[in-house]
Amino acid sequence: MNTSLSERQKSWLTLALLWLMLLFMAALRPLAVPDEGRYGEVGRWMLQSGDWLTPRLNGIPFFHKPPYVYWLEAASLATFGVNELALRLVPALHVGMMLVVLYLATRTISTEQVARRAALMLGTSLTFLLGGQYVNHDMAVASWIGVAIWCFAFAFMAGDKPSALLARLGFVACAFGMLSKGLIGIALPGLVIFVWLLWTRQFKKVLYLPWFSGLALFALIALPWFVIAQQKYPQLFDYMFVNQHFKRFTATSFNNPQPWWFYLLSVLLLLFPWAFFALNQLRRPVAPVVAQVPVLAKAWWSLCWIWLVAITVFFSIPSSKLVGYILPVMPALALLSALGWERAMAHRARAGLVFFSLCLFNIALALTIVLKVGEVTRTGRSQDVAQILACAASESDTVYASDAYPYDLPFYAQTSRPIVVLGNWDQLRKTTGDGWHRELFEGSDFDAQAAKVLQDPTVLAQAGTVPGNWFITKVENPVFEGPGGWKLFYRGAGWSLYQSGNPLAPEGPKPAEHKGLPGCKHQGQK
Repeated sequence: MNTSLSERQKSWLTLALLWLMLLFMAALRPLAVPDEGRYGEVGRWMLQSGDWLTPRLNGIPFFHKPPYVYWLEAASLATFGVNELALRLVPALHVGMMLVVLYLATRTISTEQVARRAALMLGTSLTFLLGGQYVNHDMAVASWIGVAIWCFAFAFMAGDKPSALLARLGFVACAFGMLSKGLIGIALPGLVIFVWLLWTRQFKKVLYLPWFSGLALFALIALPWFVIAQQKYPQLFDYMFVNQHFKRFTATSFNNPQPWWFYLLSVLLLLFPWAFFALNQLRRPVAPVVAQVPVLAKAWWSLCWIWLVAITVFFSIPSSKLVGYILPVMPALALLSALGWERAMAHRARAGLVFFSLCLFNIALALTIVLKVGEVTRTGRSQDVAQILACAASESDTVYASDAYPYDLPFYAQTSRPIVVLGNWDQLRKTTGDGWHRELFEGSDFDAQAAKVLQDPTVLAQAGTVPGNWFITKVENPVFEGPGGWKLFYRGAGWSLYQSGNPLAPEGPKPAEHKGLPGCKHQGQK
């Protein structure tokens, strides 16, 4: 009996191993702050509060992004418990979808060999191994943008009229893209396909798209949350689309200003070293340069380059730039890189050994970053303080914070009450830039009751005399300690924890009824 695996079985096994390796790495590091602490906590709060309509950060509405990612996070936390890996399953599933769809699409328009190589290039890149475990919205929207582009492209290439089924799937992917991160879930697939249809002279096929059924599917999936949320919060559309979309795209006052070439460097790093081989595809060969080297059909070759260039130019226009924004170009870049490898290297002696060595190097690089990042970011995180607080505090206790916001503390301690955040909020509204203060006070405008957690620093002295209060601040910010006031309870790597009233020493006995918060490791929970 022949028990050898077929080429397709080998490819599917490769995809599965890459994804399992991603999950292994995703379990090795703590939450990164601020992003993972922020977006992961919004999902946890949604689960805890039972409010699946309004994303909330520290109990305050947080409408920077739509809720799709938070819904999935809450569902994953409910299923697998409150831990980092449960959060990271969300981006991991989406990057897994990106990988599988790349493989299937490439297998259809090229060869099994190129499809597997493209999947290996993407699957051993920092895009997959790091970006695929990072808790934010970037991988979700990037994956759905990719699915939408592939579906519409295959629909238009199906014949004189587009394939209705594939086009409808494209509309569905755009709907999930919009629910992931807003209008770019529609705009970027539309931009790529629009330019590509003009370039390949297929634009007249647009008339034959299943517009009615496609838009109906889009509306059924994407619009209900926006309609219901807008009814409850009339200022939502202006805030999410005008402020968080258009102003962030056109204004120069937001964080992370970068030069125009920022994304050129980003794509090289995110798909290092494979991206360099895409340069071999700058000119499409009309025939194999070397025998049996695949040549991509002109329409598909054009799609890949338009996909890569159009999205890179789009995101290079704003002053504010983040690495994760460029993730939607990765499927096209991986395919071009695989073709470039076949053209430049596949026929050479020991090419297989070189390719395998580069894969191992990438994996080792990603693993090193994962293992080292926790120590490098130790002073910025409040995880150590959160674990002490979780075992010492009660559900009814109140936590105060000032000077900085401990994004990861609520997640690790699993607090059920918002942190009281201290600041001169009237002044901060006038002077603060694009930072954590603005996230909180802009969100508080949507909910006057939730806004009560934003208080003046003058309340701190009185709170220190009332038992059941805690105060967390950066270690470099000393707090006055006196009789009946705040007492240092624990000094962590980057944060200090104070207790009010008559504090109980960390090693002292605890009342029999004291159970701590759900995040207390003494209860066998993380």
